Amino acid sequence: MTRRGAGAVAIVALALAVPSPASAQAAGPRPLVMPFQASSSEPRGDWLGELASVAITREFRAAGVSAIGREDRLQAMERLRVPDVPLLSHATVIRLASVVGATVVAVGRVEATAAELVLRARTIRVDTGFMAEEIVERGARRDLFAIAARVGRRIVPEMASPNAAAVAARPPVAAFELFVRSLTAANPATRISLLTEAIAQGPALDDARFALWDAYTEQGEHQRARTAVHAVSALADTRRAAFLEAVSELHLGRFQEAWTGFSTLQKDHADAALANDMGVVQLRRPGSGPKATDLFREATVLDPNDADLFFNLGYAHWIAREYPQAVAALRDAVRRSPADEDAHYVLGAALQAAGSADEGAREKDLARRLSSVYSGLDARRTANSVPRGLERLKTAIDATSLTRVESALSAAGQREQRELVSFYLTNGRRLYQAERDADALAELRRAVFLSPYEDEAHLLIGRILLRGGRPREAIDTLKISVWSRDTPAARLALAEAYVAAREYAAARTEVQAVLTADPGNAAAAAMLAGLPPP
Repeated sequence: MTRRGAGAVAIVALALAVPSPASAQAAGPRPLVMPFQASSSEPRGDWLGELASVAITREFRAAGVSAIGREDRLQAMERLRVPDVPLLSHATVIRLASVVGATVVAVGRVEATAAELVLRARTIRVDTGFMAEEIVERGARRDLFAIAARVGRRIVPEMASPNAAAVAARPPVAAFELFVRSLTAANPATRISLLTEAIAQGPALDDARFALWDAYTEQGEHQRARTAVHAVSALADTRRAAFLEAVSELHLGRFQEAWTGFSTLQKDHADAALANDMGVVQLRRPGSGPKATDLFREATVLDPNDADLFFNLGYAHWIAREYPQAVAALRDAVRRSPADEDAHYVLGAALQAAGSADEGAREKDLARRLSSVYSGLDARRTANSVPRGLERLKTAIDATSLTRVESALSAAGQREQRELVSFYLTNGRRLYQAERDADALAELRRAVFLSPYEDEAHLLIGRILLRGGRPREAIDTLKISVWSRDTPAARLALAEAYVAAREYAAARTEVQAVLTADPGNAAAAAMLAGLPPP
């Protein structure tokens, strides 16, 4: 997963489109099981709702049904600012399901005693919103997986019954319950204790080993994290385990071991996360092997939608003092993630180093508005310096489902963002025409905050500044408008600002650029005729 989401798209859930019935049928059934409401005789039994969700999802996947996993669900909920609670409205559940690509979503209730388990589920079709009658399955608590499989077959009738091999692969129920309890534990020590006990009771429960890697890594105990995944047994998960071992080696500063692990996996099957993390290795141990920038560039080719990869590429170019290349890559990063404060700050530093002082200052100012981390940074550091250690490490390999969810979220977020930008831009344009300049500036700056390269917003801001007798500020803003989209209107406004600043040669250059592209432009010809002779 990428490490950040754009804060400006928090209300994106309201703008998500539901997939059409045709597309849902073509993709086959893709169920999402939400955490159930829990009713239990034991204290603090809320985790049982997660148990029902994870167990049913596990049985779906064991039978070959493409069920949406917990990690995808949590990623979407985090990005959409949906609380991780079982009591969500049906509209919210449907919108969440549409983001992760589900065709049907199950909600329900779990009732548990020490001996018995009852699962009550209702399904909602994502395309129509139709809710089916309640499904009820019950049995002994030790038969958790059999009960979950029966619920699964009633949600997806074409789901195959588990064969002998699938039944034999089920972990001990007691170990699985410990694993699920760990997922909802807030205290890191409690989580680690539960996972350790789960592995002791079910040594083949690889999900617990991966969760233990996460828990130890969060605590900075990287040697223990490496040990946790070293014993992963399932053939399907050995590639993931080897990847996480290499990530731990990188954290431990064992760069050659990390490089060997990543490169071996990359030779077997190329992946953007592997290329990225190999680039991180080279960034931290410069001087031998391929250049970090080449590896990060390979990662962007393998996954052109991940803003983190473009940030790493630009950041590596910055470290190598290759400023034009840094600017190009970091512009790609902020286009994909407009609220990425690190990308804006490093872009600002690269622009200043490349000679674009005004535009660089503007990018840094945007970074400061996005995060207090950058407030006063230049005052505390050497001029135009950038913090070290900003490179971004990937911890998910072959993450096709995560990439799909992130792409859906990003696309929806960009759509919501465009709507907000259009709203502020329309208001700003109307207020500018009414000569309510202070109000217009406020609206237009909101548009620029959400979309830093909105050319019309910069053009209108420039005209307002020029109308207010501030030609130098107008010039800086109009340059950004021209860079964002080169239009005759922006160049002529820039020429007018140069005239106001008595920079006639610069004004002539802008006017001639317009006439070169459009010899019949009457406004440009009139302005050129009115300029003092060179």
